[in-house]
Amino acid sequence: MQWLSFVSAFVASFVTIQVSGHALDIGVEQVILSPTDSNAISTSQVDAGAHRNEFHSTIIPDPDGELYEQFAHPAFSEYQLRVARPKLCDPTVKQYSGYLDISDTRHLFFWFFEARQNPESAPLMMWLNGGPGCSSTTGMLFENGPCTIVDPNTTVPNPHSWNNIANMVFLDQPVGTGFSYASDGSKVDTLADLAVDVYAFLQLFVSRFPEYSEKPLHLAAESWGGHYGPNIASYVYKMNKQRIYAPFPGQKHINLASLFESIPEYMCDVAPYPPFEQDSAQCKGLRLETPVCTKMIEACYRFPSKATCNPATEYCWLRRNPYDLREECKDKEGVCYVEMNWISNWMNNPRVKHELGVDTAPVPFVHCNMTTNRAFYAQGQAMRNSAALLPPLIKEGMRLLVFAGDTDGVCNYLGVERWMLKLEHKHHEEFTNAPLLPFLTELGDVGGKVRSAGGSGAGNVTFVQIFDGGHMAPHDQPEATLEVITRWVKNVPFDVVG
Repeated sequence: MQWLSFVSAFVASFVTIQVSGHALDIGVEQVILSPTDSNAISTSQVDAGAHRNEFHSTIIPDPDGELYEQFAHPAFSEYQLRVARPKLCDPTVKQYSGYLDISDTRHLFFWFFEARQNPESAPLMMWLNGGPGCSSTTGMLFENGPCTIVDPNTTVPNPHSWNNIANMVFLDQPVGTGFSYASDGSKVDTLADLAVDVYAFLQLFVSRFPEYSEKPLHLAAESWGGHYGPNIASYVYKMNKQRIYAPFPGQKHINLASLFESIPEYMCDVAPYPPFEQDSAQCKGLRLETPVCTKMIEACYRFPSKATCNPATEYCWLRRNPYDLREECKDKEGVCYVEMNWISNWMNNPRVKHELGVDTAPVPFVHCNMTTNRAFYAQGQAMRNSAALLPPLIKEGMRLLVFAGDTDGVCNYLGVERWMLKLEHKHHEEFTNAPLLPFLTELGDVGGKVRSAGGSGAGNVTFVQIFDGGHMAPHDQPEATLEVITRWVKNVPFDVVG
């Protein structure tokens, strides 16, 4: 089903943005938020321009007497970063957690883990779950983080965590997601506004932690993150251009170098575990709806507004969520995985919240906030053509990786590949003519199929089909997906034994 193939494919993609910070003439800035605080610590930073700048870190006690740090950036006067230092999940590595304060009333929660191996040379990677409104800590605790939830009160180390090879930061965005909140009832419900806040977080984070500012940064976004990634990348690109002509002291350049990122045919025929019979009423209905949905989505793309995009969403979206066609739905009122309820229980533990520096005021943690979710759909954001933002970025040298599990019925791999084959960019002809090759794991097993174009190694535009992987492919195939990410980061070909 062409219409739903494109939408679900794009919404399914894992998107990565590679960012490199380049030293500016004036170096890193840090300002005192409370000049009279006796705990203020003064340090210095020397940049490539040989200018010396004094900057200060203000240490402030929370209501429980615990100390946390506040940090501000001169280019983002309305934002500040609050930092705690937990020792949860993986106490063997350096951690930071806390909030990006967008204003006095709006706050985004983050949690950072240093790489287990060679953190001084490892890249920086930000993980974003989709939803919209689903916390990135669900991905951390269920898919690719340093620890895995095993019951409502217990986590165990994850040997296949992506922080094996990267310094990882998990960001809950927009407000209303996870521990991110707005105490004044305000909300973010468009992709454009969301991108502004994430860009501010990137700037403040690499300014506060300059040891990561010169490293490549990969943004990995799952599911609805297929919308997040291109919009964030496009905004970063726009701000980079603006900075060239109107530089602001302390603002870093973000060098975009890489992006990670059918229904009837899949559901009725080619899926490894097709849920419908070929001649069933469901399959006949899906085929009949295709022309109508195609025209409705084309109208949304040509004239994007709530009036054109909301009807397309309502008519075309599939009314079922088979995250893994092999598995029974164990939590029919949620997202089929009981572990999501365990995650909410663990994150709401007072000891966990206290160590993470979570504010006492926000509402309880939920793994997916459906109020936030509905707000984005009400604004017609689901049917927006975020893919149209990618070709200019690829033209500038940014790399794109998309991978999908072949048992995911929500965002099927067939639609993912077809979307990529239709995407017009400077590597388009080479990509469409490239053969599907076996993805060979380190042990020589076939972990899936790969198609790539543009350069040697892992390619500049690459699609990987993960065998026996569902919507949360890192949970289903942790070894294979870690190897995909490792090869992408190191730019190693997928079709050779690792």
